[in-house]
Amino acid sequence: MPERESASPQHDPDARLGDLFENLPDPAPQIPVVEDSRPAPGSRRAAREAAAAAGAAPQPAAAPQPSASAQPAADPAAQDASSARREMVEQQASPEQAPATETSPAGHPAPVSATPAPDTAEPAPVRTEAAVSPRSEDGDSPAEPVSRPAIGGGLDDLFHDDHDDHPRAPKKKRRAGCLVALVIVLALLGGLAAGGAWVWNTYGDKISDAMGWGDPKDWEPGLATGEAMVTISEGDTGQPVSQALFDAGVTRTEDVFYDYLVEENVSATFYPGVYRLQKKMTAAAALEALQNPENKLENTVSVAEGGTISSILPSIAETMEFPIEELQAAVADPSVYGVAAQSLEGWLFPAVYTFDPGVTATQVIQKMVDRTRESLASAGVPDADAERILTIASIIQREGRTDDFDKVSRVIQNRLDIDMKLQMDSTAQYGYGSLHEGVVSSSKEALEDPNPWNTYVNTGLPVTPIASASDAAINAAMHPADGPWLYFVTVNLETGETVFSTTYEEHQAAIEQWDAWCKANPDGGCS
Repeated sequence: MPERESASPQHDPDARLGDLFENLPDPAPQIPVVEDSRPAPGSRRAAREAAAAAGAAPQPAAAPQPSASAQPAADPAAQDASSARREMVEQQASPEQAPATETSPAGHPAPVSATPAPDTAEPAPVRTEAAVSPRSEDGDSPAEPVSRPAIGGGLDDLFHDDHDDHPRAPKKKRRAGCLVALVIVLALLGGLAAGGAWVWNTYGDKISDAMGWGDPKDWEPGLATGEAMVTISEGDTGQPVSQALFDAGVTRTEDVFYDYLVEENVSATFYPGVYRLQKKMTAAAALEALQNPENKLENTVSVAEGGTISSILPSIAETMEFPIEELQAAVADPSVYGVAAQSLEGWLFPAVYTFDPGVTATQVIQKMVDRTRESLASAGVPDADAERILTIASIIQREGRTDDFDKVSRVIQNRLDIDMKLQMDSTAQYGYGSLHEGVVSSSKEALEDPNPWNTYVNTGLPVTPIASASDAAINAAMHPADGPWLYFVTVNLETGETVFSTTYEEHQAAIEQWDAWCKANPDGGCS
């Protein structure tokens, strides 16, 4: 027998991987043999054939094969190794069956049907190796086969010895750990998202400005078009005006106009009123338009001192283009404005008023009444005494010059104190309807007419004021001058010179002086 065939491979039983490779036989000579139609190890066909062979009846042992020296067609050691490998594949393919293996005298395994006991432990797989050793002493029988642990199994058998002794951790724990980690990651991402949203909502505009993102804050020059009405209220400064421009569609953003004033260090004064501008104007163009008086829309109404409702309303109607009936309806009920009187006569304060477009008749009257209250408060007039002071002030306004207001007030008060009739021509003329005829002297009919305003007929004050009084007249009515005068008469209508007298005789002398001036000035308005 050749030397390579008689040599038995040596290996360490503890080194499974080394044992596998050390027991591989040397390549056999390339001798033509009958084609082996066995299935490839590990294939489904090999598993099926192994299962079928395990269930088949035991076959009689094969006849002894000629020695290797007599039949060189096959290498016994190679056949043994090949058979052992096939057995291992079959055992892996059918782990529930572990058939015992018998070795024929020639070294070829013969399948033997065997079923493991149900209650006994399954023995570890072994391989039967026909060791090529010296023949027995008689030279006829080969040496007994040597049983060694089987070589083979799956990859777990090669690289994970005794894996059954160390069971793996349950997968549920690993899944729970992954779930916790996922929740933590999602919470962190949610926190980052919420924080980012807060930062953007709070500082998004500043970030966009710093980075140059987003739309520009101001319109480009040359885009102005159409018409926009901007209302500026009393006391408005840069920020409210900037908001008003944005609300009217003039500027692109609500802060661009104010920012322009700050950046350009512009100190502007804004006057109340309604201004006609354009839409889509730059901040600089809007400022220029607001400072141009031609763009301010005004409805200006002037109420003259000493005027009455009958003379004031037509002027307002003409200027504001109101129907006179609307204004008459607006003054019909004084309680609408909180006035406890039978008429609003004397409550339409004489001044110059500017109203915005679209104002109503009621709003116009309300503004005049409010101005009267301001004057009364400035003079220190109690609310309960307002109607009386306005009545006195209206007589003062119609009878005297501004310089003499406080003296006229004293004459009125002195006569009231002694229940003396006031005998003021203005009251007689108002009651009779001839106040605005432009003459000083009253007609006989006016002096004798028994209307409640005629102080030639009635003692005391008229039932209402007879005209609109100025601040000076109201203040004089509240604060009369000191003096004993009971009479006064204007002796020169051009200069307004007035003589104040204590006695009736002194007063008659002053009347003669007035008659002389009237004769010298027939067209001076005496009669």
